[in-house]
Amino acid sequence: MMPDYTIRYTDWQLSTANGATSSLGGQHLGEVAQHIAETSQSTVILTSELPGFENTSFAPLSHSTDATDVETTLETLVQTATESYAEIQQTSAGPNLDHHFTAQPHFAELLAPEPQFDVLEQGEVPVPRTRPEARESFLTQTKPQNQPATKGWRGAMVRLGLRMAPSAAEQRERDDVHAVSQHWPGPRTIAVVNGKGGVGKTPTTILLSAIFARYGGGGVLAWDNNQARSTMGWRTERSSHDSTILDLIPVASKMLATGAQSADLSHYVHHQTEDRFDVLRSKPQLLADKQRFDTSDVDTIHAIAAKFYRIIVIDSGNDESDPMWRRMITHTDQLVVATSGSLENGEAARLLLEELATTGTHGQRLADNAVIVASQSDANAPHHALSGIVNDYLDPIARQAVGISYDPAMVEGHLKYASLRPETQRAWLSAAAAVARGL
Repeated sequence: MMPDYTIRYTDWQLSTANGATSSLGGQHLGEVAQHIAETSQSTVILTSELPGFENTSFAPLSHSTDATDVETTLETLVQTATESYAEIQQTSAGPNLDHHFTAQPHFAELLAPEPQFDVLEQGEVPVPRTRPEARESFLTQTKPQNQPATKGWRGAMVRLGLRMAPSAAEQRERDDVHAVSQHWPGPRTIAVVNGKGGVGKTPTTILLSAIFARYGGGGVLAWDNNQARSTMGWRTERSSHDSTILDLIPVASKMLATGAQSADLSHYVHHQTEDRFDVLRSKPQLLADKQRFDTSDVDTIHAIAAKFYRIIVIDSGNDESDPMWRRMITHTDQLVVATSGSLENGEAARLLLEELATTGTHGQRLADNAVIVASQSDANAPHHALSGIVNDYLDPIARQAVGISYDPAMVEGHLKYASLRPETQRAWLSAAAAVARGL
């Protein structure tokens, strides 16, 4: 028999006795109650006077081996907590619709195990450590650990005073941020390639540059190494001048001199005020034969870029036989193959990597370590189609493949990281982190 109506409660407020509140989705009520049950090692009963709300019990799934009963466990928890008791009140909107459950959570929950100490047997002589070994005990940590959650219902609990570890998704995001925030010893060069046009090389160059500059603190150059009519100049912010790579080459010796300063480059590059990287443009108004460069020009520009920037992201042309393209590869530390969510463009990526792997040790290393970024350009294409191509076709031929779903902000006009949807920003962060892990 079908019910006459259905009541659904979706928006809740989590509050403490001192009045601190935070939003909580209805689907997380059980998770919060179960966590308190595990922390307090006691059964928590979720009750309410709301119509249609059934009382639910949450028992700890694992029991402490140190406590003999619930009362002893709770007494120990209260003695070590930062607050003696906590009443967590969950309240829905509207009058007289309050419900409560009370627990005694352990507010001093640790996110890392207690330190372990070696116990010497009787008569055993401790082995002295060398100074380097002693120094490593507190200098080898490379990234912050044990930071509490900030997002989701776990973050809501932290804001109310209960320390909780981040979810797996939040921890992955923190790891990606840490990866793109690194500074490496010496400059690093990233080449964005594909023999086909219109597959997203320029947007990939721009957004990778933006992420590395935003999180790493600047020092990033996006270099348009394209003799044809590239769109980078149209998709990025213009400075107070119209200078291009054609204006920089004649003053190269001056820029490479000992007295040259990074501020001198401002006459030739275009700073992106929001995304904090610089752009070295080609001149899209000219045909390729009007701005033809040779391999020595590529070497010279790269020497200038490596002198003043820590990361160089190069947008390339479509001709893999072009001497400029080939010379760019000799300077490359990490290869990124940009493609769209189609099998045809994915095939072009595969052929490029296969050919590059035959060019020698350096080319094979770049091909084996390549990252493929597949951005969806069709607004009507289903997301699972892109996922299938990335997982089944692209990921096996590279170190890692990352899919970027369609976002209208990527289609045309000036491209800025902040204009992207949050889920698109997260996907690009993942792509940049994959690139960073190869540097």
